[in-house]
Amino acid sequence: MARVFSALRVLLGLFFALSGLVKISDKVSGDLHQQMKSQFVQFADVFPLKEFGYKPEPVGYLETVGWIEVVAGLLLAFGPQLLQEISNFILTIVMIGAIYTLLVLKEPIAMCAPATVCLGLLLLLNIRGRPAKSKFE
Repeated sequence: MARVFSALRVLLGLFFALSGLVKISDKVSGDLHQQMKSQFVQFADVFPLKEFGYKPEPVGYLETVGWIEVVAGLLLAFGPQLLQEISNFILTIVMIGAIYTLLVLKEPIAMCAPATVCLGLLLLLNIRGRPAKSKFE
């Protein structure tokens, strides 16, 4: 079972890294990058900290989320256990923010599905993805 969770962790980490690359560079997919740029204009308008007077600049917001996903995704996939756990937590916060943003924008449920599935997998890894401790430790 540990191999299944290890494989899931690596695949999920690589998925986040690729997703982040699409946000920070148009070299992976120019069309998808442009679509992300236009979406982040809307996302910046409903940024959760806007109520406290902070509204991010859309391109900076896109790049920040992209870099967070790239670094955290690679650390989730290949980092030591402590960094995997920290990356999992950071990506969990990013996915909660993504779901919040999509719900506030009243996007169709199908738009929320990828973020919800990723959040569920991150939580599963957090709960069950660690090796079991023996009773002698």
